[in-house]
Amino acid sequence: MERDQNEELRALQDTLYFIGGKWRIPVINSLCNGNRRFREIERSIPGITTRMLSKELKEMELNKLLKRTVYPETPVLIEYEPTEYCRTFGTIIGEMINWGREHRRVIVGEGFKHK
Repeated sequence: MERDQNEELRALQDTLYFIGGKWRIPVINSLCNGNRRFREIERSIPGITTRMLSKELKEMELNKLLKRTVYPETPVLIEYEPTEYCRTFGTIIGEMINWGREHRRVIVGEGFKHK
């Protein structure tokens, strides 16, 4: 079967667009690690600003990556939860973590240790 390189490039560009920001992957990782409330997510990601986290959460909700639930309490309670669709990205994040660890070993001179 012949590969459609144009289709592959479009798919890669879509993926890179999705993960292209500095904060998208850390936010997904935080959500997938059980952080549900805005401040929990914010505290779990060193360096992210309140404004940036708010922007990322809104964009992720629009892209069907998280579900936002508002509980009518006093004060109002808002929780965020990754969608099943978002969780499909988990294996990719895991592989990125593994690659990043290996890359760090290579650049600090410990050499490449293929598994």
